[in-house]
Amino acid sequence: MLEEERKYDVDPEFTLPDLSAVVPDGIRVVELPPVTLTATYLDTTDLRLARAGVSLRHRKGDELPWTVKLPAGSPGVRHEISRTGRPKSVPADLVALVTAYSRGAELKPAAVVRTVRRAYELRDGADRTLAELADDAVQVRDGKQVRSTFREIEVERKDGGRDLLDAVESALTGAGARTGAFTPKHVRALGATAEAAPDLVPPGELPERPSAGDVVTAAVRRSVGRLLAHDPLVRLRAPVGDDDTAVHQMRVGCRRLRSDLRTFGPLVRTAWAKPLRDELKWLAGVLGQARDAEVLRARLSRTAAADPLSPLDPAAVERMDRVLADRHSTALAEVDEALGSARYHALVEALVDATRTPQLTARADGPAEEVLPRLVARPWHRLTDGDDEVDGAADLDPAAPDERWHAVRINGKRARYAVDAVAGVLGGDAAKLARALAKVQDVLGEHQDAAVAAETWRSIAEQDPADHAVAVTAGRLVERERAAVRAARAAFPEAWRRASRGRRTAWLG
Repeated sequence: MLEEERKYDVDPEFTLPDLSAVVPDGIRVVELPPVTLTATYLDTTDLRLARAGVSLRHRKGDELPWTVKLPAGSPGVRHEISRTGRPKSVPADLVALVTAYSRGAELKPAAVVRTVRRAYELRDGADRTLAELADDAVQVRDGKQVRSTFREIEVERKDGGRDLLDAVESALTGAGARTGAFTPKHVRALGATAEAAPDLVPPGELPERPSAGDVVTAAVRRSVGRLLAHDPLVRLRAPVGDDDTAVHQMRVGCRRLRSDLRTFGPLVRTAWAKPLRDELKWLAGVLGQARDAEVLRARLSRTAAADPLSPLDPAAVERMDRVLADRHSTALAEVDEALGSARYHALVEALVDATRTPQLTARADGPAEEVLPRLVARPWHRLTDGDDEVDGAADLDPAAPDERWHAVRINGKRARYAVDAVAGVLGGDAAKLARALAKVQDVLGEHQDAAVAAETWRSIAEQDPADHAVAVTAGRLVERERAAVRAARAAFPEAWRRASRGRRTAWLG
């Protein structure tokens, strides 16, 4: 679940304002009995979790005493996952959740924090808790000794809106509370070391006149960050949007990084990049099986419902979905096995190291605007002109087999990733080309998804020839998918014409 809260520093003598005077009508303030909470936080010896904004703790008295909190991309918003368990036995799945941050290093008690909490719930007329304010007096313990103390106030959003949090914040700051950086208790308890930079280096801002190496380094950091940020969400089976999944995003991180290391090969040391590309190919392959099952299940539902005036047999569709669900379950089990392997732990270590010290060649010192267009031109010309094995997009035969269209799609994805990597620096026509190529990829992606789906529906029907209802349903689904293939082929020339306009590609040479 997502936890959203705001923190405020207050002096020991701070007096809590009358919240009932600032909240909207119909909301009442309910004071809860004080509680004492003793939390033990685990971390590596170099505080990898704390520095990355992650925590793993055991807190006495909680119904679910073990909790992991993971960053969710916004200050004060975190993924919170809790489990049962004994104090000295960390749940294995929680240890796995922090793999991308701990990188398999041993986790030991790092801080003990004792909190006397006075809490207040803001409830509406239906007795729903809209927000909770916690007034915490905190002791940082070292055995029986108190090492330091502080007081802070947390306001956590429950079923209410942010406007309610804004009203409470206004009252608190008016009474003397101080807003500032969102600093968790254990980070304050651990001190300056816990506030140091994380091992995973973010892309950061490029200099005004970046070198080619600056751009490549930023691209590597973006993709590694994307990949590792979705590691715990893959393990949790958590969605990352209405129409997206963590498996998809993690796989995209793998594929983009592999593509960038290939496109910018002359700028990176081969002995460094090749092992990374090989291991990323392995991981992308494992994720790909699960992703393919996700896509097919979603497409089955969508294609089956595409024509309400000509409904398909719902029982037959359900039987087909069960086949895909079994494939999906098997594929996810293989993902879990891969993410728990020593091979994956080694890859994570290598990826984190890649963000710190990417190994560049002397050519990477050249100005980005001079070096990069020539490198991006290679995948672009391979897309446009093709070679002996793959058609060029410029002369792709509308009647060519699906496999030839798929091969162009692969080249299109490589070209798009390459242009994306430099568009932010080169701007102008490069940015326009990146957007146009995204639309080309949408068309080719729909073509591939429909072609694969048609073959899948046919193969499912062949598994049980005696199930005539599934055979008929699969046949109707295949017809709809082939119609989608034809529609994608019809849409492609215009999408390609827009992408290949001379003024958008002149910078490639």
